Amino acid sequence: MKFAAIDIGSNAVRLLFCNVYEEGGKTLYKKAELIRVPIRLGEDSFLHKKISQKKADKLVTAMKAFKNLIDVYDAIDYRACATSAMRDAENGQEVVDRVRKEAGIKIEIIDGKTEADIIYSNHIEEHLDKNNNYLYIDIGGGSTEITLFSKNKAVVSQSFNIGTIRMLHDQIDKEYWSNFKNWVAEISKGYKPLIAIGSGGNINKLFKISGRKPNKLLPTYKLKGIYEVLESYTYEERIKLLGLNPDRADVIIPASKILLTVLKKAEIEKILVPQIGLSDGIVHKLYDRYKEKVIINK
Repeated sequence: MKFAAIDIGSNAVRLLFCNVYEEGGKTLYKKAELIRVPIRLGEDSFLHKKISQKKADKLVTAMKAFKNLIDVYDAIDYRACATSAMRDAENGQEVVDRVRKEAGIKIEIIDGKTEADIIYSNHIEEHLDKNNNYLYIDIGGGSTEITLFSKNKAVVSQSFNIGTIRMLHDQIDKEYWSNFKNWVAEISKGYKPLIAIGSGGNINKLFKISGRKPNKLLPTYKLKGIYEVLESYTYEERIKLLGLNPDRADVIIPASKILLTVLKKAEIEKILVPQIGLSDGIVHKLYDRYKEKVIINK
């Protein structure tokens, strides 16, 4: 069975195709294809409070292409979720309506709590050591979602309007940033030692740069070293010498700052990067919905 997930973020829009299998009483999720288009809706939304005609045109074009691919791939079902940039845009609903009319894609503008819930639906905690405590950190262009796990249960979860595009354009209030840091320090008390779980495009890229093997923990001190090297290069050098995409070469710096700040405040020494995120969570939700329909129709 193949499902499609569309993640309309502040930096890029993504289309994930994922095959889902039932094997030996377990559900297996295997990514088939990922298409990423760097539209950067957040630059409009966070700076001008609305999505421009130019960006809206690009989004509609991308969604038309995504709709054709979903049809060609014969996906059983799809779901499209828009996050922080669309939430903040005054004309967000207008853009959603236009996409539905012109591209045939229905988009949901989800709030921060729903975004965190979808990411949590990946249930990464089920594959972790029950004796450890974990802090799940998902960093996007417009927001950061943090969930504290203890004994395989989510103790607390919160979404913050702190993201790479916002930080890149100096859109984060100092008091809000301070409250964010204090919140991380406060909720992590009594759950130490903590291991971090990181997700989001920039965290995935940082892990790839580290050269660590999949499912291996990345020490915080090595992550800090990578950040210092990245910061020592100019934007152009990150593209030419390090091979980063232009839309990654700038936001990877604020992403590193956000991540390292959380790790410092929670006193975390290691991070696990399973390379999953919102689109993977959407697939999990789609499959759960599919199974419910099958049970009802029996």
